[in-house]
Amino acid sequence: MPTYIYKAVNKNGLIVRNRVEEGSKIALIRKLKANGLAPISINQTIARKIQPAVKKKRNINNIQEVIKNAGTTQLDANSKRRMSNMDLVKSYFAMQQKVTERDLVIFTQNFYLLKKANFNNVHALSTIIDSTENMAFAGILEDILAGVEAGDYMYKTMEYYSNVFPFIYINMIRVGELSGSLENSLQQAVEYLDNSAAITKKIKGILIPNLAQFVLLIVMLFVGTLYALPQVQGVLDSLGASENVIPAATLAFQAFLRGFLKWWPIPVAIIGSAVVAVILYIQTPKGRYKFHYFKYTMPIFGKLIFLLDFSRLMKAMLLNLKNGMRIQDALDVSKNVINNYVMLSIIENSLNNILIGESWIDPFERSGLASSMIIEMLKIGMQTDLPEMMDKLVEYMEIDINNTIEKITMVLPQVMYSVVGVVLIFFVVIVLVPMIQIYFGNFLFDMYL
Repeated sequence: MPTYIYKAVNKNGLIVRNRVEEGSKIALIRKLKANGLAPISINQTIARKIQPAVKKKRNINNIQEVIKNAGTTQLDANSKRRMSNMDLVKSYFAMQQKVTERDLVIFTQNFYLLKKANFNNVHALSTIIDSTENMAFAGILEDILAGVEAGDYMYKTMEYYSNVFPFIYINMIRVGELSGSLENSLQQAVEYLDNSAAITKKIKGILIPNLAQFVLLIVMLFVGTLYALPQVQGVLDSLGASENVIPAATLAFQAFLRGFLKWWPIPVAIIGSAVVAVILYIQTPKGRYKFHYFKYTMPIFGKLIFLLDFSRLMKAMLLNLKNGMRIQDALDVSKNVINNYVMLSIIENSLNNILIGESWIDPFERSGLASSMIIEMLKIGMQTDLPEMMDKLVEYMEIDINNTIEKITMVLPQVMYSVVGVVLIFFVVIVLVPMIQIYFGNFLFDMYL
C-alpha cells in the first residue's frame, strides 16, 4: 500500500504532520477532510522501491492519535535509521523527478497496447508500473491503480494530477471510460500526443532559429549603438568630422536609447501595467471569451487551433454515437474534451436547439468558424447515417489539418525572415554604415575638400 507524508491544518490553525499508509491519495484527502483537517501538501514516498522491508501499517481512523503525534517533524525514526544518507538523497531526488511529455506518451502507448491485448485496467497498470523508470510518475500510477482497485474511474484520480495530465487528455480518458470504449479513447490520446508533439516540433524548428537570430541582432544593435559607436564618434571628433559622417538616423536612435536607459522605469511601468491589465481582463468571463475567439481567428494559427478542437469534438462524438448514445448525450459528454469558451458556447446552443426541436448543426454554421464542407457533411449525415458520415468527416478533417500545417510551415518562415530582415536592415543603417565609412576613409576626402 502506498505511503504518504502529509501536512495539514486543523480547525485551531495548528499544522499537523504525519506519515501514513493509505490506498490512494484521494482516499487520504477524504479522510483528512472528514476528520476536520485541511490538506496543505501530500507527497508519496518511494520507501517501497528503495527498501522492500514490510512496515507496520498506520492509519488515520483515530484522529486523536494523529494529533498527539503531530508536534514533531521526525516522522519515522526507525525507517530513517535503516536507510543510509545516500538512500535518503536518492529517495528525495527520485520523488522530485519531473514527469516529462515522453513519460506520458510511453505510458499511453503501452496502456493502449495492453488494453488491445485484452488486459484489464488493474493488470495493465500493474505491468506498466513495474517497467516505469520515472519514480515520481510510478508513484502517480500507483495512486491511479489504487483508485481503480477501489472502484473509481481512472480519470477521477488523474484530475488530482492536472499538472501531469493535460486537460484534454483527462477528458479523452473520461469519455472512453463513460462510454465503455477506453481502448478507442487511448488510441485517440496516442494520436493527440503524437500530433501535438509533431506540430510543436515543426513550429519550434521554424521559430527557435529565427528567434535566436532576432535576439542576436537586437543585442548587437544595442551593443553597437551604446558601446561601438561612441568609439567611432571619438575618432571622428578628434578629426573634427563627426557631424558630416554619422547619419542622422544613427544619432536619433542613439539619443533614444540613452533616454530610455535614463528613464527606463517609466516605460517599463507602463508596459507592465498594460500586461497586467490585459491578464486581469482575460481572467473575466467576457475577456476570456474574446481571447478564445481571437485564438480561433488569429492570423496563421487560428484556423489550425479551431480545426484541432473541432476534430477532437467530432472524434469524441463519433465514439459515443457508436456506443449507442443519443446525439444530445454524445454532444454533452464530448464537450469535456474542449476548453475553449467559444466552442463551449456553440455546443451549449446546440444542446438547447435539440431541446426545442431545432437542428444542433445551426449554431456551428452561424458561428462562421466551420467551413461549408464540414457543415454540409453534418447535414447529409443527419439525413442518412450520422456515425458513418462523421467517420468520413473526421478523415476529411485530418487531411485539412495536415494541409493547414503545411501552409503554416510555408508561411511562418517567410514571416520570420521578414521580421529578421527588417531588424538586420535597421542594424546596418544604424551601426554598420558609420563603421564602413571610417573603414574606407571617404570622410577624409570630404574634409580635404
